[in-house]
Amino acid sequence: MPIRIVQLGSPREAGEGTRIGTVRRPPRGVPKSDFAKLDFYDVWFPNLSPSAELVKEAMAATDEKGLAKFRKKFRAEMSDSDRSRELDVLAALSHHNNMSLGCYCEDETRCHRSVLRELLVERGAEVI
Repeated sequence: MPIRIVQLGSPREAGEGTRIGTVRRPPRGVPKSDFAKLDFYDVWFPNLSPSAELVKEAMAATDEKGLAKFRKKFRAEMSDSDRSRELDVLAALSHHNNMSLGCYCEDETRCHRSVLRELLVERGAEVI
């Protein structure tokens, strides 16, 4: 019963489970009642998104060096004790429940969800 890492707004896959939005802001111009219907997310969990300042920095990154700096800073943000415990809970739940985590970014390699994937795997999560 693994965690899938997805792009929010993409069609759901069979057995995906609860879709968790790890984004700083809800989708613009979409009524809250339509978030799940439009395959954005069922539950909003902004705690697992980068800080607003770090999002700006990531958007401005133009090369691998900039992206590496972003990843390092995001890992530091996720090492906060509350964030770390939240990741531990998700990792434990991955062995009992289907769920997915996502962000709006098109390219996972340039997105915080690639770091979330790594952090969850490091905690023993079952991740697709």
